[in-house]
Amino acid sequence: MTLALGCIADDYTGASDLANTLTRCGLRTVQTIGVPSGDLALPEVDAVVVSLKSRSIEAGLAVTRSRAAEKWLRGRGAGHVLFKICSTFDSTDAGNIGPVMDALRADSGDAIVLVTPAFPETGRTVYQGNLFVGSVPLNESPLKDHPLNPMHDSNLVRVLARQSKTGVGLVDLADITRGPDAVHARLAGLSGKGIGAAIADAVFERDLETIGKVALDHRVSVGASGLGLGLARALVASGRIKPNAPNVVADAAVGGPAACLAGSCSQATLQQIASAEQAMPVLHLDPDRVVAGEDEARRALAWARERFKQGPILIASSTTPDQVAALQARHGRDAAGHAIEQAMADIAEGLVQSGVRRLVVAGGETSGAVVDRLGIPGFLVGAEIAAGVPVLRAVGAKDGEMLLALKSGNFGGPEFFSDALKLMR
Repeated sequence: MTLALGCIADDYTGASDLANTLTRCGLRTVQTIGVPSGDLALPEVDAVVVSLKSRSIEAGLAVTRSRAAEKWLRGRGAGHVLFKICSTFDSTDAGNIGPVMDALRADSGDAIVLVTPAFPETGRTVYQGNLFVGSVPLNESPLKDHPLNPMHDSNLVRVLARQSKTGVGLVDLADITRGPDAVHARLAGLSGKGIGAAIADAVFERDLETIGKVALDHRVSVGASGLGLGLARALVASGRIKPNAPNVVADAAVGGPAACLAGSCSQATLQQIASAEQAMPVLHLDPDRVVAGEDEARRALAWARERFKQGPILIASSTTPDQVAALQARHGRDAAGHAIEQAMADIAEGLVQSGVRRLVVAGGETSGAVVDRLGIPGFLVGAEIAAGVPVLRAVGAKDGEMLLALKSGNFGGPEFFSDALKLMR
């Protein structure tokens, strides 16, 4: 296997988003869960997205895991590696974007790294270094109330500088608009001053194409799936790969019962749960009972087994930001989050053992816990459900054929759960 592009994603839903984007651009793409073991048979592909659950763990551990993924990708011929982050730059002042970026840059030998979370298709744009979610700055968006990584500053130059050991500069929209030569010149000027990272403005897809073309002249870049789009289009335009049709094998029917799990507390997911209540049975877990160690998972599984043979069901641990804050105040942020993730993983495992073969999961942390518990080593990428969310076909799963959808909390329209199930046959 000789890869045109290697990718390291800091969570599982973000990895699916990126794999979906690369596939739409014509790259044969596989998503793996962690660094693949020697016995995982992968098809011949153009890109591999190695999914890590490293966004909110201790920074040193995130660096170690990311370096191991980069080493594996380089060993398969990847000349460029994208460190895929969230399009809302989810990260605390301690990392983990900055520490991982610093380590990958040092390993690659690059003097400077291009960084952009912009993805205009999903409403994420960067202007004068400030990240906008739709029409509002990041710090005025619902991400200010994120339960793990609340974002209180929209200026990414400042945000990244607080995490990184290197200076952080800006490639503004004027330089991007003038094209690749102007961007190269700006990067050379910044690196000549000892600056090792540059936030790149991007408002339109054509801006991502310019950034992607320049990034391919380096060995490492950092960004969301929008940068993946720019890199993929640059690879196709250069003739280094020929675009391929989507892998229809990933969409083949598996049948069997279907279930949905929702752990995200984003406004989008809360609205999607409310809509789902009009279409299927929905059970809301009691977070206090979960954190107190009471067996909410067993109760949920008993409830589900009485219903899923008649049609899809949804089990949700999602609550409003105020309720999340109160829960964390009572039990501690880490303890509350871990308990709920493990309860959702217990439920997923029980559902699959009971015959569920089509599973929709909302929320990055929840998706990570579920996929880890199910022991799925990789996915083929199928049809797109919503922007950034494809149907995924499990590869090498111990429970046999399965279709999954892993949704970042803010993605998808109001009818997302029903839309997903229509494509997961």
